Amino acid sequence: MERWVGKVAVVTGASSGAGAAIAGALVQAGLQVVGLARRKNKIDELANNLSDKPGKLYSIATDVCKEKDITEAFDWIKNNLGPVHTLINNAGVVKRTTLMDGSTSLWKETIDVNVLGLCIATREALKNMKTNNIDGHVIHINSILGHQNSKMREMNVYPASKYAVTALTETLRRELNSINSKIKVTSISPGLIKTDILSAGEVLNSEAFKEHYRKYPSLDPEDIAGAVMYALATPPHVQIHELIIKPVGERE
Repeated sequence: MERWVGKVAVVTGASSGAGAAIAGALVQAGLQVVGLARRKNKIDELANNLSDKPGKLYSIATDVCKEKDITEAFDWIKNNLGPVHTLINNAGVVKRTTLMDGSTSLWKETIDVNVLGLCIATREALKNMKTNNIDGHVIHINSILGHQNSKMREMNVYPASKYAVTALTETLRRELNSINSKIKVTSISPGLIKTDILSAGEVLNSEAFKEHYRKYPSLDPEDIAGAVMYALATPPHVQIHELIIKPVGERE
C-alpha cells in the first residue's frame, strides 16, 4: 500500500456501513480520503475519530442522484486536494417494492443511485485521472445479486441494478484497454452484509427477509474494507477484475 500513501481516494456512500469502514481503512493506510454522502455530519464524526491516523478524511455533502452534486464534489477535490488516484463507488440503495405493483419512484431511485450515480462518479474520476496521467484504480462495490437473482420478491429492481454494475465493470475494462490505459477497474461483490441499507429501504420489514437475516451468517462492513485494501495492494501489473465474497455457510 506504500504507493498510495498521501494520494487522494474518493468514497461514495461514506457515512455508514461499508463506506465508512472503507474510508476508515484508507485513512489508516495514509490516504487523503474524500467521503461523499448526504449525511455529511456522519462523515465529520468519523473524521474526528480518525484524527490521529496517518491520513485524513474530508467530507462533502453529496446526493449521488444529482449529477450537479457529483461534478461539484470532483471540482472541489481538483481545486483543493489535487489528482484523484482511486474511486470507491460504494453508494447504493435497496427499496422494498415489487415489479407487479411497485412504485416507479422507488425503482427510479434505485437505478439513479446504483447505476447512474456510479457512472457519473466513474466518469468524473476517470477524466481527472487521465488529465493528470494517473494510473489509478476504480472499485465498484457490487453485490452477489449482480451475478445471481434473489428469491425474495421484494428485492424488485435491485438485482437488475447490480447486474448492470457487473456489465459496466467489464465495459469499462474494455474501454480502458482500447486506449492502452493502465487504470484498473475492480468489482467487489459481497453476499449479505450487516449494514443499515436494508433497514433504510424497509427490506427488513419483510418477514421472509427478517427470517433470512436472523438465521443465516452475514459479512461485516470491515470485511468489505479488507477486500478493497486487498485489491488496492496488488502490484501495478495485476488487476482483480471480480471478487466475490460470501460468509461461510451463506444460503442462496
